[in-house]
Amino acid sequence: MAILLSRRDLGKWALALPAAGLLAKTNSKFGGVQIGINAPYSYHGQYNTADECLDATVKLDLSALELRAQPIEGFMGAPASLVAYPKPRVPKGETPPDPKAAAAELRAWRLSAPMAKATAMRKKFEDQGVKIEIMKVDAIDTFTDEEIDYMFGLAKTVGAKAISCEIPLSHTKRLGEFATKHKMMVGYHGHTNVTSPEAFGRPESWETAMSYSKYNGINLDIGHFVAGNSTSPIPFLEKYHDRVTHIHLKDRKTNNGPNVPFGLGDTPIKETLQLMKKNKWTFPGIIEMEYPVPDGSTLMAEIAKCVEFCKEALS
Repeated sequence: MAILLSRRDLGKWALALPAAGLLAKTNSKFGGVQIGINAPYSYHGQYNTADECLDATVKLDLSALELRAQPIEGFMGAPASLVAYPKPRVPKGETPPDPKAAAAELRAWRLSAPMAKATAMRKKFEDQGVKIEIMKVDAIDTFTDEEIDYMFGLAKTVGAKAISCEIPLSHTKRLGEFATKHKMMVGYHGHTNVTSPEAFGRPESWETAMSYSKYNGINLDIGHFVAGNSTSPIPFLEKYHDRVTHIHLKDRKTNNGPNVPFGLGDTPIKETLQLMKKNKWTFPGIIEMEYPVPDGSTLMAEIAKCVEFCKEALS
């Protein structure tokens, strides 16, 4: 594996690379299992735009993304004051827009959005070997019907197989109706809350959502599942693998324990990946970088270690 450097060194390295057309495409399918990364989230604010995400992902030799809608819409020309990740950017000295006015402005932009630019973005990514497997949409349950239709169309345009989101369980019946209409899966992301009836933490939460639509599915974060349920996620995956859109890969301790480097916690990452390989399950394993970067290391170096861990587990 190539040595991954600091952000400054990565910039210098990029200038020294030959033309993109001369480079081999990235590839992070190991043993038949597609490994990717959740972006821009896992880049911790260092690479937030679509181009920055693509750059960082290629340097990690990763070929799959769960990509948030904000960088996609930014690439398409949406104002940064409305869609920039992790939060809209208001120029210094200017007053932030009223939330209702901003929502109305963004809604109007979306309903006439230039989809040709989304198509161009997909081509740009895929030309370098990076596929947008999943498109994550924040707060999709607060959108109008027209905006939800738009989001499903956008996800299809950029090549995603599914939408992912984090919304209350009671809102999944409505979204499931849109998923059925568009014949596209929605993966509901879970955390560690196993007591709230609105949270995705217990297996029963997903079972309820899945009862509303055959297109309501599971984005299982195996680290959070272990931390919240203090048990292995493997039996749940074996039972519902056909409803899984993707899994999140991170290592945590049981009993709401902390995030730790891969291999140091209680999460059966290796065993889960090997099960995916054995059973030829086609949903991707998406890395989420959440543990603290150790002194003397860098974010990119730590993500590279996560990638290597997955590669070795699947060798």
